[in-house]
Amino acid sequence: MTVHILAFAGSNRRESINRKVLNTAVQGARDAGATVTVADLRDFSMPLYDGDWHAEHGVPPALRELRKLALSANGLLIASPEYNASITPLLKNTLDWLSQDVDGESGHAPFAGKVGALLGASNGAFGTIRALPHVSYILANLGVFMLPVLAVPRAGTVLAPSGEISDERVRQSVHGLGGKLAKTIEKLSS
Repeated sequence: MTVHILAFAGSNRRESINRKVLNTAVQGARDAGATVTVADLRDFSMPLYDGDWHAEHGVPPALRELRKLALSANGLLIASPEYNASITPLLKNTLDWLSQDVDGESGHAPFAGKVGALLGASNGAFGTIRALPHVSYILANLGVFMLPVLAVPRAGTVLAPSGEISDERVRQSVHGLGGKLAKTIEKLSS
């Protein structure tokens, strides 16, 4: 069975530390044999979810594209920043749109039966540990089997100017999360 993972970060920043850290987890999944599609949410612009807008205009084309990627994956690898101890508006809006019914297909279809790995990085002492349980709860509620979360605190001190993780212990943890996701999907699918 081919393990296919959709990976993205809940950040729009050009120099997002979460996208940089996500790259190491993506490599861990690839090293474990998974095929990983990395999506940049800046390429999937959608209006703020509003039921009236949805009823009047249908679903945005960007949602159809992202939903197609999610449906083809059997795992999700997400890096979540933390805004005021919670989920970012971008990530919440993305999940809100992805969880809508489309063309008679359930909004749970992009999530149900998938395995998810969640990590987050910040320059603060807590990493994103206050936000990650919120995101994990949302994904689990949508049907994703969630692995334990991984927070990377003081990201500015562990990231080299190139964006690579220079702290070997942190690099191994992040790389290992990607590998654990790939191996878990493989085990659950056999």
